[in-house]
Amino acid sequence: MKKLISATAALLSALVVLVVLTSGAQTPPAKPAGPPRALLKVFLDWPGADIGFFRAEIPFVEFVPGLDEAQIKVLVTPQGPPGSETFVLVFSGLKEFQGDDNTFTHTPAPGDKPEDVRKGLAGLLKLGLMRYVAKTPAAKFVSVNFQDLVKPTAVVDKWDFWVFSLSASSFLMGETQYRDSSYYGSFSASRVTPELKIRTSVYGNLSKSWFDFGDDIYENSSHGYGFSVLVVKSLGKHWSAGAFLSVESSTYSNLKFSVSAAPALEFNVFPYSESTKKQFRVLYRIGYKGTRYNEETVYFKTAESLLQESLSFAYEVKQPWGTVSLNLAGSHYFHDFSLNRVELGGEVSFRIWRGLSFEVGGSYAKIRDQIALPRGGASYEEVLLRQRQLATGYQYSFSVGLNFTFGSTRSNIVNPRFGNGGRSISISM
Repeated sequence: MKKLISATAALLSALVVLVVLTSGAQTPPAKPAGPPRALLKVFLDWPGADIGFFRAEIPFVEFVPGLDEAQIKVLVTPQGPPGSETFVLVFSGLKEFQGDDNTFTHTPAPGDKPEDVRKGLAGLLKLGLMRYVAKTPAAKFVSVNFQDLVKPTAVVDKWDFWVFSLSASSFLMGETQYRDSSYYGSFSASRVTPELKIRTSVYGNLSKSWFDFGDDIYENSSHGYGFSVLVVKSLGKHWSAGAFLSVESSTYSNLKFSVSAAPALEFNVFPYSESTKKQFRVLYRIGYKGTRYNEETVYFKTAESLLQESLSFAYEVKQPWGTVSLNLAGSHYFHDFSLNRVELGGEVSFRIWRGLSFEVGGSYAKIRDQIALPRGGASYEEVLLRQRQLATGYQYSFSVGLNFTFGSTRSNIVNPRFGNGGRSISISM
């Protein structure tokens, strides 16, 4: 009997050791530390709501049973007849969120099943709670995803993203010894998408003046017209390639007919996707310029074909208080490097209120490339009336003023590549 008891005790001891060893071997490893449990405490004031469903759908907050410990109260009120009601969600901030309130509404689509309604409400709850979660330690463990990733151009647009502008104006003025008339017209078409930018424009102007000096009558007529095209193709986050084409005629600039064509390459130090915050673009272009002049130039030319190149730098940074932009550009002709131009410009814009801003800007240019100046010079009258371009070694400008912008805020296409495609100043509303 003693032998049996001893054998039984030994067997039991062996089993105990085996169980202990086995349980120790199967103990799962400790879970890595997760997000802190200091989750936003929410009281859902909706009698009969399936709290378990909302806990599963919105795990980044803690639903509490009473107001005492809640930081946010959400009151859900159905309005309207059953089956076609609208749900009103009122978010009320408590404790440290006191005064931070918001209201959402959700109208289920006709034919939605109860589970569809619950999912829609859960989605709206998530959106409404994110403004509060963003102010808690749990915010760094939460990410926001756009489920239906739609490109800015993935919408139905009967104009295919083309924008057209047509303008015409005239000015007439007269006195006993003076008459003046001017006419202007322009048309532009542009299409801007993240992948491609196209800008085209055509313009024309005519100006006539008449003076009676008693012993003499002076009459003058000047005109100008032009056409330009810019095409830019995106080559990724930092690079763009494109081309410029322009045709011009101007009595002021002594151009009977001038055509310029230049391929170009641009590099942005920052990704183009950050252009609404900052950009530093370097643009290089090299091209052909063929010109026929109205009068023989100071270089004894009536027509010529030249190659020229330019390099420009554009820096812009946007802050909550406003925008700062700087531009530096240089160009020259290949046949004579002394025929060159360097331009520096900048602008600072201070936001005052909504679309109202205070702007200060200026520019300075060192000019050594006036190859189109007429050899015969300009008459006294043409100088006074600024009917002819005059020789100069520099040009400067300074401006100060207010700008007010308003209109649609729904356009989400931003494409800063190659800037505006030329030297221009425009005010649009």
